[in-house]
Amino acid sequence: MGIGTGIVLFVIGAILVYALNVQVDWIDLDLVGYILMGAGAVVFVIGIVMMLRRRRTDTITRTTVDPDTGQPVSRQSTRATNDELP
Repeated sequence: MGIGTGIVLFVIGAILVYALNVQVDWIDLDLVGYILMGAGAVVFVIGIVMMLRRRRTDTITRTTVDPDTGQPVSRQSTRATNDELP
């Protein structure tokens, strides 16, 4: 459930409220449309918040040669998006 789902719910609700002029005895389509529009707005906002909170990690591997032994030495560091490398 993300941004697209929120938009779809909002659009379906708007169609039910503003585009359809159908009267059904057992359900009020305007109320269902308003509920879908509200749910779509909530899902859209939650999708935006979740997207902004997503953290990406980068893994960097550096290989050098130890001057004393001549052996290759690998150093691996992992960081989040806003962290600085050590």
